[in-house]
Amino acid sequence: MNQNRNRGRNTSWQKVAPWYNKLVRDEGHFFHQHLVIPRSLALLALKKGDSLLDLGSGQGVLARSIQREVYYQGLDISPALISYAANSDRNPLHHFTVSDVTKPLVIEKKDFSHAAFILSLQNIEFPDQAISSVGNHLKPGGKLLIVLNHPMFRIPRQTSWGIDEAKKTQYRKVEIYNSALKIPINMHPGQRDSPVTWSFHFPLSSYSQWLYESGFIIEKIEEWSSGKSSVGRAAKMENRSRNEIPLFMAILVRKYGKERI
Repeated sequence: MNQNRNRGRNTSWQKVAPWYNKLVRDEGHFFHQHLVIPRSLALLALKKGDSLLDLGSGQGVLARSIQREVYYQGLDISPALISYAANSDRNPLHHFTVSDVTKPLVIEKKDFSHAAFILSLQNIEFPDQAISSVGNHLKPGGKLLIVLNHPMFRIPRQTSWGIDEAKKTQYRKVEIYNSALKIPINMHPGQRDSPVTWSFHFPLSSYSQWLYESGFIIEKIEEWSSGKSSVGRAAKMENRSRNEIPLFMAILVRKYGKERI
């Protein structure tokens, strides 16, 4: 998941790979199963003969959800996560490779029809370099899908829920948005010597600029709410805010090249 400039070093996700593999399992966690994977597949619209480059592929949860006839290449800087992915996938069209996606990719194929960052780009310190790298491996007209924890409403340590007692409404508090942030994430809060991973926040305008500079045109943006539902006295308030404040953002772009029409 998390990439860095120094290929070969252990990364934060390498240190938590056993925990992450147990959390996600073969089918993915709740939001993978009920929201992220189904909505991502709908946007990618893969068909027989297509090929998919999965960047920050983790332990291969996306690979196990696509059609068997689609050629798949997963890349991640964590050797442990790539090992988990390869050992749980028997499709001969699926390949998993250790690679730092912020550098020239260690694969030869340059004509993928599709590529995806599924909840991985936010864990990459230099997303502009990652976007540039993937652009070199997509054919003209190829699609790239980026799925993020919502870059405005889900910034670790900078966003939180609040309740307006007078209005009986729940709202989302945003303290910082425009500034780029490198945010440590304690994977086991309260546990001594808990491993730390990193989340990297950038405003939506930064993603738009990087995509433009790498020859991509934005075709569609979707914002996904959780789909969960509360019960009890606060259910009306919680369900309203849950539906109004999305958890995830999906950005679907197409490669047109740096020379635009």
